[in-house]
Amino acid sequence: MRVDDEREDLIRRITETQRGLGRAFARHPSPLFSSNLTMRQLKVVMVLALHGSASGQELAHDLGVGLGTVTGIVDRLVAQGLVSRHEDPHDRRVRRVELTAEGTDLIGRIQDAGMQHYRRVMEHLDTGTLRTLDTIVRRIRDIAEDLEKEETSRG
Repeated sequence: MRVDDEREDLIRRITETQRGLGRAFARHPSPLFSSNLTMRQLKVVMVLALHGSASGQELAHDLGVGLGTVTGIVDRLVAQGLVSRHEDPHDRRVRRVELTAEGTDLIGRIQDAGMQHYRRVMEHLDTGTLRTLDTIVRRIRDIAEDLEKEETSRG
């Protein structure tokens, strides 16, 4: 088997295994599924969790939708108590959206639920395997960060 073929086969097998893990974790109860958020509402909540706050224009750009659509999504999230709007301190014409304590709590519960299942699996691995996994996961994270920096600089 050629090296390129072997690499492609390994990448395919690893991604299939990751999908299988995702499906296995998805079978467990999660606040994600009981939150009653639409996919777009969840995207807004996730963007705000990542960036802290965003303007309507920034959210529209991130979601690939119009400002009117974002306004409706944010209105529903405000009604659910997950986000709030406030004046931008640097430009009073701009309204920023940010997570409320309840929204931050929801994100934390979603992330914690996933990590609990992942941790349960890892507790069954021996120490040597955990060391190897730690090295590999850190390497993957470093590469992902480097790629993100490259994409941002080209941006």
